[in-house]
Amino acid sequence: MAFESLSDKLQNIFKNLRGKGRLTEADVKAALKEVKMALLEADVNFKVVKQFVNTVTERAIGQDVMTSLTPGQMVIKIVNEEMIALMGSETTEITLKPANEITILMMMGLQGAGKTTTAAKLAGKFKAKGRKPLLVACDIYRPAAIEQLKVNGEKQGVPVFAMGTNHKPVDIVKAAMEHASKNDNNIVIIDTAGRLHIDEQMMEELAEITAEVAIDAKLLTVDAMTGQDAVNVAKTFEEKIGIDGVIITKMDGDTRGGAALSIRAVTGKPILYVGMGEKLSDLEQFYPDRMASRILGMGDVLTLIEKAEAAVDAEKAKEMEQKLKKAEFSFDDYLESMAQIKKMGGLSDVMSMIPGLSGQIKGDQMPDESALSRTEAIIFSMTKEERANPEILNPSRKHRIANGAGVDISEVNRLVKQFEQSRKMMKQMSGMMSGKKRGGLFGKMKLPF
Repeated sequence: MAFESLSDKLQNIFKNLRGKGRLTEADVKAALKEVKMALLEADVNFKVVKQFVNTVTERAIGQDVMTSLTPGQMVIKIVNEEMIALMGSETTEITLKPANEITILMMMGLQGAGKTTTAAKLAGKFKAKGRKPLLVACDIYRPAAIEQLKVNGEKQGVPVFAMGTNHKPVDIVKAAMEHASKNDNNIVIIDTAGRLHIDEQMMEELAEITAEVAIDAKLLTVDAMTGQDAVNVAKTFEEKIGIDGVIITKMDGDTRGGAALSIRAVTGKPILYVGMGEKLSDLEQFYPDRMASRILGMGDVLTLIEKAEAAVDAEKAKEMEQKLKKAEFSFDDYLESMAQIKKMGGLSDVMSMIPGLSGQIKGDQMPDESALSRTEAIIFSMTKEERANPEILNPSRKHRIANGAGVDISEVNRLVKQFEQSRKMMKQMSGMMSGKKRGGLFGKMKLPF
């Protein structure tokens, strides 16, 4: 996950700060020297790091901090605030024209940055908001890119306008605009050609499109995996064509994350979205405060809530709540829950956003996703009747299920036992929460009131 190494290092630095009752100026400077090294190792731009550390130092050795009862926490608060400021302070959205007019967005970037996929992801987001997007294939040098856009457009339920590889991009865009007008499309997303590196022909093509068509937003896609190169690419595009916003892809990969902490400071342009996976739904709006919180190991509850709202069916959730209260949930309900967690990015992704768990659970402590897959295989090997009534699972049925799932019988026994214990616990909990009497679990507990 992006920033994992940086996050670990910063948390260790802050842990030492919290452990001190009082801080001296030397303590603060020593800690910020470590912060500086951690940021440089994360491939954050040198000038950006220097300015950041100077600003934090100036604030952190002020009288208010040094005389505070919790100076360590005050320093962490300052680092958090300055990190948010570094990434843009406020969330920036793409400005769209009214629904009865056409908004034109031009996607730019180097080949391999994920521009074509990002164009389709954006189209899906706008469609979900009630807009009628049109994707335009202008990468005339790579027939595979045109085909990729068509495939992804179909998956998103968004039309794709293409004229093959024998027309100039500017002519394709003009024809696409006529098509959009006739078909009531109110957002046109142009997927331009990328190159392995910046060259004059690419820039001329983009300049020609912007000269002939009134582009509303020029969006640059950069690959987080390329670190400082992504910042240099952004700087060049801003100087030669101009950019209105940046989308950083592959933020879910094993990346040092320096691009996200440098681009805004170097170009002055906002980060609009971050790509967090290969699925067409894996595009998150960029919130500087939430990203800073993740980097500093404080979790990201708001993004977790939004993911849950998008993944969880409200009616099914209410139905599940009733089943849990009555301890009537089945293995089918378990499968439904796992499917919703997968939609949210998986257990490890969910846990990384929970304050207190974020940054604390690592390596072999992380949930074993393969074990969850084996659990699913076991449940899928059961009959419909067995899933609904685990009580009928006798030894011969369990052997059949184990063979079907390709696991040892002990795994089936363990799952069934855990499931039964969960149901018993839920039954006790529902009795405890009913409020009819102070018996049950309440009677055995020393309550703090």
